[in-house]
Order: sequence, then structure tokens, then C-alpha cells
Amino acid sequence: MIKDAEALQRLEDSLIRGRKLSHPQALRLLEAMWQEGVALGVLPPKNPLEGIEVDLRIARIVNSCSKKSSQE
Repeated sequence: MIKDAEALQRLEDSLIRGRKLSHPQALRLLEAMWQEGVALGVLPPKNPLEGIEVDLRIARIVNSCSKKSSQE
């Protein structure tokens, strides 16, 4: 049982920040996370386009903000 979740999060963050992955390592990590999602039954999504409107709206907002900040 984890008693101090914040301390664990700080430890994980420090370990992640100090580590650079090579491309093959990143692909292996992605594959392992995908397999875990499949095992949990959350991947692949039943309807891949579900929620696309929200994603597009967020992308438009982010892109408009980045264009404004680069002009300043």
C-alpha cells in the first residue's frame, strides 16, 4: 500500500526526467502500453472517431494560441 502518493509521484517524475529513450526503446514501450490496454479491454476503441469533435476543437484552440504567441 502506498502511504505517500506525492513522494512516489516525485520519485517517478525524477526517474522519467533523467532518462532518454532511443527510438527502438520508445517503440517497445508503446507496444507494451498498447498490449496492456488490449488486456484491460480499453483498446482498440470500439468507435475510433468517437469524440473527434472535441479533439478537433482542442487542436484549433492550441494552434491559434501558438500562432498568436509566435507573432509577439
